[in-house]
Amino acid sequence: MSKPNFEQLDISPEIIKALHSRGYYEPTEVQLLAIPPLLEWRDLIAKAPTGTGKTFAFGIPILEHIDVQEKNVQALILAPTRELALQIGSELREISEFLPGIKVVCVYGGQPISKQIRAFSKKPQIVVATPGRLLDHINRRTISINRVSTAVLDEADRMLDMGFFKDVTRILNMMPNMVNLALLSATLSTDVMTIGWKYQRDAVEILVRQEAESRPDILQYSVRLSEMEKARAVIQIVEKEGYERSIVFCNTKSKVERTAKMIAYRGGSVDCIHGDIRQVNREKVLEDFRKGEISILVATDVASRGLDIDDVDAVFNYDIPAENEYYVHRIGRTGRAKKRGVAYSFIASIHDSIRFQDIVRRTKSEVQTYEINLEK
Repeated sequence: MSKPNFEQLDISPEIIKALHSRGYYEPTEVQLLAIPPLLEWRDLIAKAPTGTGKTFAFGIPILEHIDVQEKNVQALILAPTRELALQIGSELREISEFLPGIKVVCVYGGQPISKQIRAFSKKPQIVVATPGRLLDHINRRTISINRVSTAVLDEADRMLDMGFFKDVTRILNMMPNMVNLALLSATLSTDVMTIGWKYQRDAVEILVRQEAESRPDILQYSVRLSEMEKARAVIQIVEKEGYERSIVFCNTKSKVERTAKMIAYRGGSVDCIHGDIRQVNREKVLEDFRKGEISILVATDVASRGLDIDDVDAVFNYDIPAENEYYVHRIGRTGRAKKRGVAYSFIASIHDSIRFQDIVRRTKSEVQTYEINLEK
């Protein structure tokens, strides 16, 4: 049986052209299951792992429904973090490249509100927002969402876990003309289900399991070494394997900065992000990383979820994460869009070894030993 393609999903030639120009020819499972009902204006609740192509799953139907002659906001996408909001906006602009008149605006905390108000003056049809900043704009009357027909809550579990339940329900109550609501989530928490029960009718339910083709194709390695050898190991592995884009995860902000300095001292093309770095500087670093102007990004777990960069070659767990969930989200930064990725976990102590064995057991991971002969 031949594999399904985007042409079979009743998608416009302009969007298919944009997909093909970026190397996307076959829909992922969540796209195959979600696009048809969303095209029919159905409510949807989807449980799908990170990295399975959820943005295109809801983004393509939204673009198909937009009336470019209409000057009101027609679609609203809520995201838990500024990084995810920016990535969703970027992907929507990419696949609408050949759809003239489509305007997408991202609004989030940490950016001057005046800049966002100027963007609203251009009458966008699609708004991607974090809940708090959107409510700020609504209170200032710089945006109206009462004509929105499609709403999406992306990473709904994460958003509600962060304390946005009241904000989200308040926003949903402000959209009397909402035709359909899509909830996309890695887990179906009680709060997610409550939103579904309250605001959806006869929703199509989709479950994409983290197995088979849905599971990111990631080679997982453990590397035994000392703490002092870690920076040298990153450089050597990156150079030996020819990685163009890698993320190095540390557990603390101070460790992130020290690690970036150590990698830079050894000649690495590196920069870092964490929660204390100003948003404008974080965006600059992320843009440099996306463009390939730096090849190694050192980060805390602030970047392990909500940061969608499809072409990360490798992930390094410089520190073994404190939570099993962090491990899954970290390594999920690679192996996206059906590309094979690689994850390396550095084991530098007995505590690291015990902690990592627990992660491997609980996440049912298959991990190989990576032998490294560190050069002096």
